[in-house]
Amino acid sequence: MNKQIIFILIAVYALIASDVYAQSGPILAGENIAVTSTKYGKVRGYIDDGIYAFKGIPYAKAERFMPAQAPDKWDDVRQCTIYGPQAMQNKAQNWTGQSDDNFGFQFSREPMDEKESFVLNVWSQGLNDGKKRPVWVWLHGGGYAGGSGNQLPCFDGRSMADKGDIVVVTINHRLNVLGYTDLRGLGGKYSESVNLGMRDIVAALQWIKDNIENFGGDPGSVTISGQSGGGMKVSTLMAMPSAVGVLFHKAIVQSGAINTLESGENSKAFGLAFAAALGVNSRNADKLNDFTYEELVAAERLASGVLRAAGSEARGGAPSIDGKYITQSPFDPAPAEFAKDIPMLIGCNLNEFNYYNRALITPKTMAEVKASIAERYGAENVDKYISLYKEAYPNETEPHRMLVFDTNFRGGALSQATFKSKQGGAPVYNYLLTWQSPVNDGSLGAAHGMELSFMFNNIELARTLTGCTKEAYELEDKISSAWINFIKTGNPNAKNLPEWDAFTSETGATMIFDNECKVLYNHDKALIDFIRSFPLARLFRRR
Repeated sequence: MNKQIIFILIAVYALIASDVYAQSGPILAGENIAVTSTKYGKVRGYIDDGIYAFKGIPYAKAERFMPAQAPDKWDDVRQCTIYGPQAMQNKAQNWTGQSDDNFGFQFSREPMDEKESFVLNVWSQGLNDGKKRPVWVWLHGGGYAGGSGNQLPCFDGRSMADKGDIVVVTINHRLNVLGYTDLRGLGGKYSESVNLGMRDIVAALQWIKDNIENFGGDPGSVTISGQSGGGMKVSTLMAMPSAVGVLFHKAIVQSGAINTLESGENSKAFGLAFAAALGVNSRNADKLNDFTYEELVAAERLASGVLRAAGSEARGGAPSIDGKYITQSPFDPAPAEFAKDIPMLIGCNLNEFNYYNRALITPKTMAEVKASIAERYGAENVDKYISLYKEAYPNETEPHRMLVFDTNFRGGALSQATFKSKQGGAPVYNYLLTWQSPVNDGSLGAAHGMELSFMFNNIELARTLTGCTKEAYELEDKISSAWINFIKTGNPNAKNLPEWDAFTSETGATMIFDNECKVLYNHDKALIDFIRSFPLARLFRRR
């Protein structure tokens, strides 16, 4: 090989290396690096390519089934450079076997702890620098039962803090039987034991209000945001007067729009059935501390079976209207008046959970599709269904696609946006992600959670999900820009997107996120209304 060729190869290598270093800066860590104060003591994080990162900061403490309290103070500088444990949850939620979606999302497998999981994580461009950066608080998915602020690799907040000059916060909080069992019926010290998981979130928001200025954030500009169960929690927070307009000022609901909650009477009845399953009553209630987590879960299941057999509608595992902390259903029959001035961004994805058994990529004949439609909605409705689908998606040519689009989450998002817009307060914006992932033969499509790495500006950390194609990078810039603008102003309009009108029930303006982004108006309303008019759709009455 002659010297000229060798010189050229060395030069090319140097360019590649310099590009890598330009995109991945140094990690700086040490005893006197990234130190700031909280009300409870000093914390030390690290600097990740110019962004301050803190992980595992305690925001509260709590005894089992007791409301959260302020954390204990500490004297030394507390090292906060590693994620804390996730809240107690079923191990199966950490690992559900080999599948296209598990490969795509690469869920984290984390340690669990009942006492030490009241933690949050913070990313910011500056500490104590006098700037007031908007704060974005992320509530993880997993229903009310599982998940964590570190559930997915793309939940790392560094990229959004860098791109948007915002402060990013992710949190853990109590879940399932420990977070959503109503024990008020036992009385005594348990008279306030209700909606503990939601009140943990409020405690975290209070910590943010009290401390975020030291992390370069503005406690007067806080946006709560969540997907799936996180979206359900955001929806529920809209009915909590202690938080709305006080601890947060804007809200984003992603594939988790709920409008109604369980009644307080039902949740209290479930709590008493749960206690009875453990042999616990008001006279020996302290026995609740003697059981293992697995025994509590077993008692919850037993109580559910007993109540179901008795014909009761009471159930646990979710927030309820307790009259004090949650004062009404979030939106139905009407949104809370105290939430009127909160701008909202609400949306979902085209395929959501319609990807099982690779149905998205399994062709069907028109005859097979018609047979499926007839089975679901009656033979007399086949032609109407097909006509409405073609009006909503005129460019779709594959017959089987008529069966694999989501109606539940989309219907909930439209319903919630309609309630919000009719209130006549702050605007609400609506979106629908239709972008199809090319990974795994395209089997996931626009699946549940597909938008997450895009709005976190982190598709590089989700390569197995997005494929990191040129089109994916372009969409990432558009979606993350929209989220940043909403977090900053309550309006998601961005220079790289078409004009995005606020949603009204009359216009139904919806931003379609795809390789070509566009705004459509009531494009699928007739189709969604038709499908949700059938009894099966009514099973999802809480959305």
